[in-house]
Amino acid sequence: MEDLITIPKTQIIMAFVATCIESTARMLHTSYHEVYQRMKRVGMIENYIVPYYETLHSESRENIASGMVECLKRWEENNE
Repeated sequence: MEDLITIPKTQIIMAFVATCIESTARMLHTSYHEVYQRMKRVGMIENYIVPYYETLHSESRENIASGMVECLKRWEENNE
């Protein structure tokens, strides 16, 4: 039997975070870097995406991206 490669959960979560950022950037027609900076500025990565990984990762990519866009805009409005 072939040996399976195991990936630490933190790496899996970070890959999911990257996917969230990329999908959101695509939906907003902007760069990955800009979306990352915006999410970082409002604390969305460490206070939303990472803690709610288990719930979020079960959604479709389209649902995740639209939810991320909505969440990002709301968090930015609250931080003004």
